[in-house]
Amino acid sequence: MDGRLQLFAGNAHPALAESLSQELEIPLGRAIVDQWKNGESRVKLDENVRGSDVFILQPTCDPVNHHIMELLLMIDALHRASASRVTAVVPYYGYAKQEKKTSGREPISAKLVANLLTVAGADRMLAVDLHAAAIEGFFDIPVDHLRATPLLANAFRDRIPDEVVVVSPDAGGVARAEDFRRRIGGSLAIISKQHPAPDATETLEMVGDVDGKTAVIVDDMISTGGTLIQAANLLKERGASAIQVAATHGIFAGDAIQLIEASAIDRVYVTNTVPLPATTTSKLEVVSVAPLLAEAITRTHKGLSISALFT
Repeated sequence: MDGRLQLFAGNAHPALAESLSQELEIPLGRAIVDQWKNGESRVKLDENVRGSDVFILQPTCDPVNHHIMELLLMIDALHRASASRVTAVVPYYGYAKQEKKTSGREPISAKLVANLLTVAGADRMLAVDLHAAAIEGFFDIPVDHLRATPLLANAFRDRIPDEVVVVSPDAGGVARAEDFRRRIGGSLAIISKQHPAPDATETLEMVGDVDGKTAVIVDDMISTGGTLIQAANLLKERGASAIQVAATHGIFAGDAIQLIEASAIDRVYVTNTVPLPATTTSKLEVVSVAPLLAEAITRTHKGLSISALFT
């Protein structure tokens, strides 16, 4: 695309913004992104963006609503300043678990957020491991849906034991687990579960043999940790010799870190799509998505294929 490449960021993840800036070898765009005394978000660009191809890094993590509002205002400010194209780079898409109605009289929140981003003026969307692939269809603009599976598989590959089984913690994650298994080898197991209440998980049954093997649970996010703990307990009961986890988004809501620390889980690999909590655990290993995002941004700017990244 014509026009210079520029990168801006909100306040959601300064460390990732700096890493991405270094990977792209361009400085972060100068902007004021803070709050007025009355609590409203404030955005003011401090450099020229006219005719530029601009990317805004802003995972919509906790506090979700505040970070969404920052992103919307930055998109609007860039368009009003005559940026040629604005791409929202949202490594973690908030409200993604609310992508459908589970009962009557509920919103489809993930769709509403997509509408807000589009109406604000985003020309493209770039996300990592959306909770549900259908969210891509909520947007009326192009969406580049990046996968962290290759990064996580590469991090794990150097430590693959002789016998490994990749475990999907639910039926919806089978494709992700199979992609991971294809990259590291081993067999596949699937756990069936249901959600009797919000943020509650009930394990039902498992298909696959884990006896005497290292089990690797592959998931898109770790929120409260309930799914992981129940899955780990079941795997231990079925004779797994070791239990490891590979997940994209480390939300770690509530006491999730403490639950993992006290659990049968031996190792947890997560990416840095969201900031990690101040109190963490020695079981945690972080894999950076900055190189993946930088490559995707460069390819988008140059009009090259994104899907070629995941072959």
